[in-house]
Amino acid sequence: MKDSRGSIIYIGKAKNLKRRVQSYFQQSKAHPQKIIKLVSNIRDFDILLTDTEFEAFMLECKLIREIKPLFNKMMKSPQSYTYVVIDKDRKYPDIEITNHRDEQDGRLYFGPFPSKARVETAIIGIKEAYKILCSNPKRQYSLCLNHSIGLCIGMCGGGPALQKYHDILKDIIALLNGENKKVLDDMKQKMAKAAVDFDFETAAQYRDRIDAIQFLLRKEKVIEFTEENKNIVVLENLSEETFKLFLIKRNEILFSKIVTIDSLEINQLSSLITKTFNGTTLPAGSHIKRDEIDEAQIIYNYLKSSHCRYKTIPDKWIRNQNDKNIENAVTKLIYKNQTITK
Repeated sequence: MKDSRGSIIYIGKAKNLKRRVQSYFQQSKAHPQKIIKLVSNIRDFDILLTDTEFEAFMLECKLIREIKPLFNKMMKSPQSYTYVVIDKDRKYPDIEITNHRDEQDGRLYFGPFPSKARVETAIIGIKEAYKILCSNPKRQYSLCLNHSIGLCIGMCGGGPALQKYHDILKDIIALLNGENKKVLDDMKQKMAKAAVDFDFETAAQYRDRIDAIQFLLRKEKVIEFTEENKNIVVLENLSEETFKLFLIKRNEILFSKIVTIDSLEINQLSSLITKTFNGTTLPAGSHIKRDEIDEAQIIYNYLKSSHCRYKTIPDKWIRNQNDKNIENAVTKLIYKNQTITK
C-alpha cells in the first residue's frame, strides 16, 4: 500500500486479495485507529503474485525487513527481539533477558524470541515454580523477603541453598533445551487443582505462564533446527503434473522453480541440487540472528505442515559429486504419494 508520495506504508499478504482489500474499506467504524489512519493514507496498491502461500509469507517478511513500512511496526524494531541469558560462571548466576547477544562473553544464550513480554512471563513462571524468585539482587548472605513467603529457597543466604540453586539452574537449562519438561507437568497439575478449587485467578496465572514457557520451547526448537544448517529439498504440488521445487538452507530459499513431471530429468535435478548447495556450509556454532528468526519460523512451520514434503540432503552427499544417493532420495520424494508412476 502506498501513500500520495508513492512511499510504501504497509505490506501484507492474502489468499483472497479482493476480500482482504475490501476488509480495510468496509465497516470502518469497527476498525482500530491504526487501520483507520492507514486507510486514510492509501492512494495506490502494488500487487505481487506468488505460486504458493509459503512464498507469500517469505516475500512479505523479506520486504518488511528491507523497506520497514510505517504501518508494519511490529517487525520494524530490533528491540522487540529478546534473548534469555545465563552466566554459569558467576557465584550467583541469574536468568536474565537482553536485546543483544555477545558471542565473546562466554554466557549461555537462548533465543532470539520475538516477544519480550512473553519471555518475561515465562521467566517469572519458571522462577516461581522452582522457588528461586529472589528479591535480594545483591545477595549479601541475607535472606530476602520472598524467602519468608516461600518464593525463594534462600540461596541469597548462601550455604546448602546456594548449591541447590546451581542444581536447579541445570534443570532450567535442560528445560530451555527441551530435555526436561517436569516443571511444566507440575504447573499443569497445579493449574488443574486451582480450577477444581474454583481459584480461577491462580489457574489463569498458571495457564499464562505455561503458554509462555511453551512459546520459548517452540521457538528454541525452530532455532535448533535452523542452526543445523540442513540442505533441504522441498516439493509442493501445484497440480497432478506440476510441483514447485524449493532448495532451502538455514533461513533462505536458494532456488525455486516450477517443475513438470513429464519433462523431469532426475539426474539434471540432482546436479542442480549439488551445485546449489555446494559451498553453502556454514561454520559450526553459527547462531541464528534476530533478522533471521522470522524467516526461520516460516520455513519450519511450512516443513511441518501438510502442504509440502521435504528431504534433507547430507553434506557428504553434496561433497561427493554425482552421488547416486541424491538421485535416489529425490526420486522417492518426487513420486511419494503420486498417482503417476515412473
